[in-house]
Parts: sequence; structure tokens; C-alpha cells
Amino acid sequence: MKIYIDFNSDEAFYTQLINQIIMGIAMDEIHDGDSLPSVRQMADSVGINMHTVNKAYTILRQEGFIKLDRRKGAVVSVDSDKMRVLDDMKRELSVTLARGICNGVTRNDVHDLVDELYDEFSNCQSEE
Repeated sequence: MKIYIDFNSDEAFYTQLINQIIMGIAMDEIHDGDSLPSVRQMADSVGINMHTVNKAYTILRQEGFIKLDRRKGAVVSVDSDKMRVLDDMKRELSVTLARGICNGVTRNDVHDLVDELYDEFSNCQSEE
């Protein structure tokens, strides 16, 4: 999986890195047990500071997407605690949904969008 940092984006570099790794896991491009590049390697390959990569890896560990091992480095290890994941999703989706409602997005629009995205991810998982 190739990571791309948008240096013109208002989104923090560590957030971009986190989101791309999570998307890679969801799209089945990165698998449970895969090792991520070392902090130094990742920083060099995407052109960002090592501390930024370290922050992203730390957050990914806290959120249950990776484990940090002294010998293996950052290893994908998805925490399958469904209730925690659903609570996190609810918190993150609340603001996005409120913005949509303020801009005239209907319940059906949201359902269609969620179905479309879910199908995209499901298709990636079933192609393996």
C-alpha cells in the first residue's frame, strides 16, 4: 500500500497517515499481522517528520489497530471489540451527520451513501 500525504491539505499529516492506514485495513490492502514500515522508513518514504509518524502509530495503537513490538515494530492487530468500535463510529459520525442535515441531506441520502460505502468495503473483503 502506498501512503500519500497531501501537503496542501488542512488535515494534519498524522491524521492523514492514520486514515490511510485504517482505509488500507478496511480495503484489505493491509492485513492482520502485517508489519508497517519503521517510523524512520515511513517518515522518509512520505516526506514527513519521524515524530509525526510516531504520533500516528501511537494513536493507531491506542485505537486498537496496531500493536507495537520492540522486535517487529508496528504490526497490524485489529481489536475486534464491536461495542467500542460502534461507540467510536457514533461519536465520529454525529458531527458529519449534523453537517449533512444542516445542508439538506435527507435520511435516504445518508442510507444510500452508507450502503454504497459498505458495499465497497465488503467487496474488497470478499475478493480475497
